[in-house]
Amino acid sequence: MHPILADLAPMTIVLLAVGIVVLVVALLFCVLFINFFFIWLRAKLANAPVSISKLVGMRLRHVPYTLVVDQCIKSSKAGVPIDIDTLEAHYMANGNLDQTVQALIMAQKANIGFDWGRACAIDLSTQGTNKSVLEAVKTSINPKVIDCPNPQSGRLTIDGVAKDGIQVKVKARVTVRSNLERYVGNALEETIIARVGEGIVTTIGSADTYKFVLENPDRISKTVLARGLDVGTAFEIISIDIADVDVGENIGAKLQEAQAMANKNMAQAQAEIRRAAAVAVEQEMKARVQEMRAKVVEAEAQVPQALADAMRSGKFGFMDYYRMQNLQADTGMRQSIGRPDDPTTKQ
Repeated sequence: MHPILADLAPMTIVLLAVGIVVLVVALLFCVLFINFFFIWLRAKLANAPVSISKLVGMRLRHVPYTLVVDQCIKSSKAGVPIDIDTLEAHYMANGNLDQTVQALIMAQKANIGFDWGRACAIDLSTQGTNKSVLEAVKTSINPKVIDCPNPQSGRLTIDGVAKDGIQVKVKARVTVRSNLERYVGNALEETIIARVGEGIVTTIGSADTYKFVLENPDRISKTVLARGLDVGTAFEIISIDIADVDVGENIGAKLQEAQAMANKNMAQAQAEIRRAAAVAVEQEMKARVQEMRAKVVEAEAQVPQALADAMRSGKFGFMDYYRMQNLQADTGMRQSIGRPDDPTTKQ
């Protein structure tokens, strides 16, 4: 082989290797261009620029960069620019980017003091519940109405008893607005419903008569509102409106009837105790009478024996015995004459 051709072989190998490297780099550039260029261009044109390196980094961190860039563009167009790194951090914290950005935009447009940090806190605190940061902002802008009691609880009215014993049934509607400053870590609608129900029952119970409640239903709402029931909750109570007031049962009469029945039962029980004691005493007296009669019979049985002993000893003769018999007969006749109505004498 010619020496010149021998020298060209290694050079060809080097050039071929360089060409392969250049081709690989070009292919990688094309891939990056296809994957990121249009997103980068869209963000650039929307005045929300993001570098290719950040897009590549999000791709490597398995972050949906398209979603993050779209939210960045949306916030920028709405006049609430949010840094791309901040959006990515919230997504990686398991936040809902779409709802959080939308809630921040709505709050800013409604002139509500609401920043990105609080929006993220509310969004993360409501994860796994039926609440969301978007709902919180919507409720802050447009107050919501809560039925009291909640129909889903199975109860249709709040029942209270006035001092005269008449039951009053009330339906109320509570208008609340979200308090974004204390939305995190505070009680929600269930606490509002419970507190309002307690206030209604207390107000009805303090009324002297049910007629006063019927004549002044606004007194219930005014009294309940004055108690500051929204303290420690995520809401601010705007108004409490009484939707319906009905008269229920006469609880006082029922309680008195029950008390009278209880007293009657107690009196009957005590009378039964006394009757049983009297019966026991009577039986005891009868037993004593029988015992005394037995003693009398026993004593009477000893009389003939005593007479016989007296006659045998000579202390009592036959004439004495006959005189005693005549005396007894005379006594019996006199007694019969003294009792003319005795049926034994009318024979």
